[in-house]
Amino acid sequence: MEQRDRGLPADATNLDPAGRANGADGAAVSGVRLAHLVSAGVVTALVGFASASVVVLAGLRAVGANPTQAASGLLAVTVTQALGTLWLSRRHRMPILLAWSTPGAALLASTGAVDGGWPAAVGAFFVVGGLILATALWPRLGALIARVPTPIAQAMLAGVLLSLCLAPAHGLVDHPALVAPAVVVWLALGRLAPRWAVPAAFAAAVVAVGIWLGRHGGPHGPLLPQVALTSPTLTWASVLSLAVPLYVVTMASQNVPGVAVLSSYGYAVPWRESMTVTGVGTVLGAFAGGHAINLAAITAALAASPAAHPDPRRRWIVAHLAAWTFLVLAAVSTALVTVVTAAPAGVTTAVAGLALFGTLASSLASALADPADRQAAVVTFVVAASGITLAGVGAAFWALTAGLLVRATLAPRLGFAPPGEK
Repeated sequence: MEQRDRGLPADATNLDPAGRANGADGAAVSGVRLAHLVSAGVVTALVGFASASVVVLAGLRAVGANPTQAASGLLAVTVTQALGTLWLSRRHRMPILLAWSTPGAALLASTGAVDGGWPAAVGAFFVVGGLILATALWPRLGALIARVPTPIAQAMLAGVLLSLCLAPAHGLVDHPALVAPAVVVWLALGRLAPRWAVPAAFAAAVVAVGIWLGRHGGPHGPLLPQVALTSPTLTWASVLSLAVPLYVVTMASQNVPGVAVLSSYGYAVPWRESMTVTGVGTVLGAFAGGHAINLAAITAALAASPAAHPDPRRRWIVAHLAAWTFLVLAAVSTALVTVVTAAPAGVTTAVAGLALFGTLASSLASALADPADRQAAVVTFVVAASGITLAGVGAAFWALTAGLLVRATLAPRLGFAPPGEK
């Protein structure tokens, strides 16, 4: 019972406190197993970083960050998620992995600049961190977000992603020499090694851009990490256009699935402490331009599954090593930004679109799965994809508003009750 209370999986009950199997097979982890742990941790971090860092850059640039501020923002979320992972994974001996909000970064890219520019965007990031902290301290706030119907939340996300997922098509037309290598690599590895398809496409794009820069005088910008602090400002437009949708997307598309993924492998996530750590990390990272950190979902499965390590009580080490790898990657993140942002306009968003195809597909499937909510979900999707701005407030907020209004009007019996209370 003590092991279950600590959130350990059921198949860990035959292990001693050191994480070794009891009995004759209880020898210490061999060198081969140790090497497997290290490689699993490094691979988890590399996949997470290479798959989505370009999305973060596209989002930060879209809301007004210059290259230096975007590099600082990427550095901030990389460091804060690494430090949070180090704390949670070691404290609870579970493969709890934090990540930046990739759907949230896509939301930024779709929304664009708001009234007040970059300082207002930073203010929105600060508000998101405060809301995540409030979720930890006041459970009713989390319950309120849970009352937003899943099809509506997923339809909003799908609409936000659509413009970015169109970017590869535009990129192939506008810059075929730079985008085509990434698309070809993505297609090839999508068949042979799906896990590596997006990271390899990202690497192909970086190589192509590097060759292009070599012919055009090379990149001009910092290579070493640097923090660009920004004083946040608040405007109604930034709160409604960025903060509220970013908080909803982060909770519904990252934190809740992250808990579900770990639960599927038998781990009980310490919800309140996880929200406290991610909330504090988001607040602190906001001053340096970081948009949000949260529980990982997809990369969490890489650390929590038996493929990471057959011993469920040692899988936390994979998350721990991934965090250290993230800190190493943080050291080279500024150089990466300098290369990527020197590329012609449209190349970065094209690679970001490749990284988001899978998320768009799953969001559309979830949004349209329930026939009763389908019409409201379609309205939400269309409004979010339209990119409209009304009263200075962006499309994501109006998409949520329109979807909930249509749902309440066409299906009043559904109301806003949680799924279990329908």
